[in-house]
Amino acid sequence: MNKRVLSLTLLLVCFCLAIQAEGRIVESFNSGWVFKKAPAGKELAVNAPKWESGWTEVEIPHTWNAKDMQVQFDNFYEGPAYYKKQYFFPAEMKGKRVFLRFEGVGAVAEVYVNGSLVTTHKGAYSAFSCEIGTVLKPGADNEIIVKADNASRPDVIPINHVLFGVYGGMYRPVWLIVTDPYNICVTDCASSGVYITQKNVSKKQADVKVRVKLDNGTLQPAPLTLQNTIYNQEGKQVATQSRSFELTPQGVQSFEADFKIKNPTLWQGRKNPYLYKVVSRLIRDGKVIDEVVQPLGLRKYEIVAGEGFYLNSEKYPMYGVTRHQDWWGLGSALKNENHDFDLATIMDIGATTVRFAHYQQSDYLYSRCDSLGLIIWAEIPFVNRVSGQEAENARNQLRELIRQSFNHPSIYVWGLHNEVYHPHEYTKELTQSLHDLAKTEDPDRYTVSVNGYGHMEHPVNLNADIQGMNRYFGWYEKKLQDIEPWVEGLEKNYPNQKLMLTEYGADANLAHQTEYLDNSLNWTKPFYPETFQTKTHEYQWSVIAKHPYIVASYLWNTFDFATPLANRGDLPARNMKGMVTFDRKTKKDSYFWYKANWSEDPVLYLTQRRNVDREKKVTSVTVYSNIGEPKVFLNGKELSGIHKGYTDVHYIIDNVTLTDGKNVVKTVVSKDGKTYEDVIEWMYTGEKKREADSFSIKGVHAGFE
Repeated sequence: MNKRVLSLTLLLVCFCLAIQAEGRIVESFNSGWVFKKAPAGKELAVNAPKWESGWTEVEIPHTWNAKDMQVQFDNFYEGPAYYKKQYFFPAEMKGKRVFLRFEGVGAVAEVYVNGSLVTTHKGAYSAFSCEIGTVLKPGADNEIIVKADNASRPDVIPINHVLFGVYGGMYRPVWLIVTDPYNICVTDCASSGVYITQKNVSKKQADVKVRVKLDNGTLQPAPLTLQNTIYNQEGKQVATQSRSFELTPQGVQSFEADFKIKNPTLWQGRKNPYLYKVVSRLIRDGKVIDEVVQPLGLRKYEIVAGEGFYLNSEKYPMYGVTRHQDWWGLGSALKNENHDFDLATIMDIGATTVRFAHYQQSDYLYSRCDSLGLIIWAEIPFVNRVSGQEAENARNQLRELIRQSFNHPSIYVWGLHNEVYHPHEYTKELTQSLHDLAKTEDPDRYTVSVNGYGHMEHPVNLNADIQGMNRYFGWYEKKLQDIEPWVEGLEKNYPNQKLMLTEYGADANLAHQTEYLDNSLNWTKPFYPETFQTKTHEYQWSVIAKHPYIVASYLWNTFDFATPLANRGDLPARNMKGMVTFDRKTKKDSYFWYKANWSEDPVLYLTQRRNVDREKKVTSVTVYSNIGEPKVFLNGKELSGIHKGYTDVHYIIDNVTLTDGKNVVKTVVSKDGKTYEDVIEWMYTGEKKREADSFSIKGVHAGFE
């Protein structure tokens, strides 16, 4: 038996087994693709089969920008490219409905099957699905071609590559879905077809509504039964409902089921991310012909202006980070283990909430947040600039985000825009329409828009439930200490507004170190010392922590990421505001600052471990400890004069005199019968000075990250 016959036989066996067990088949469609760039740009996809050479075998996820967007300034390929795959469709499957679901294609896609256009999609970050069974040839090979184009265009958000690069390609997984002629809708903005809402959530009871969209692909009505069942986390059935009806072939139909769950276990964030599941089954003649499983976390979110965030009526700390999805050497073509690594890092630091910026991210990532208990912010890539042509696409991407992510209990807010301004009237009107769309699609979640300016009266503000502001005091504007009068002014003048500090921080190139720091840094110069980033976060978190008027704060960023149109900090195509380096190998001092302040895990950490070549003979030592006051030793001798800094985990010893040559700094804490210690080495070879330029920009930050 040759390989082709063997593979076809195995495929048929898999199809038959899946049909008998599930009714719906969902198969990975990520292998067997070939790829080719199309520099000409004008070649139609239907002519792609004529190209005989230049194809490269690839595995999906794949992007063609994994290197050029990350290492070069303003020198990367943006434009069209093609993916091609041969797919044998067994004759025995005739009569089934066949779909492709693409989790993400950057950024504009066209899909062809056997030369016929089956769908187009505009937007790099939302999923899309299409039915292809009507153009497949049963019992034969079928050619599938996907054109992907990541060139900037004014009618598709984001309209440029300024804040982040839009990686080209089929960079998220592709799935083949096969159903009976009657199914739970696959093509409703590529959603699950199931929408779960909850009301009156308390420890005594929760009201749950399940709405299911059904599709009849035949020409005749069909007698069907829809069964919705809720199971608890242990797998025990909690409630079930069945409804029988004639499903018309004329249009997608919606059916609802209402449940009252007594004495529920609530989804309580990181403390107890308890998940029920809802199983929707479509039944014909006593046989399950389709089934969809969705998560259900019973929770109630509430924001009280001036007070903070409440989860299930309990005050909940919003320790926030942000995350871009790209990795060094991989771009955006990530596997689940990459997402898991990032989430493990975020959990380790003690974060409770994540802003996934500035675009819809992997559904797998959102699902993991459901089970980890992270409270998350999901948004669309309406960022940086306005063209006047993006309105319809912005609304469509928001609709896709909401429908595809509707059932994730971890999501509390839909992000509408980030740092978009002129023309103010247009931007305001578009934001209002996005808010209205979000409330129509999902009345129960908050909306948020984000401004880079610091005044509430800005003309594009207050068109969403929450006003976010990005503030970079000491970096893009003014001085570090200006954050406190800014917050106090808003508290006094706008006490009823729900405000979040949605970005703050500073860049840090680990190759740049200095002890000579002022209260601002000139970001236009190439020197980006890690020590200034550390100083920024130490002070600014201390201000945030004592002002509950800031309902939630989101430091920028967890990881360094690519900015292909930037060339600064002595490193091209890189934003270095992350607490972890782009390659995920090194955690900066700022990481341990937040871990000490946020995490319940023991932290004992000496800062400035990379600032080895010391500039001053008389210096200071800083320790982060959340396990009590540390003892500090220099070259074996205990130092005195330790005092607290900005928070209870911040310890400083001033006027420490180094010896010539190597100096060993050690800190020790004993707690609960266990001894913790940290050790670093410094070298002193004489006085020197690597002073950072402390030029302070008097204006306000508006739109750069």
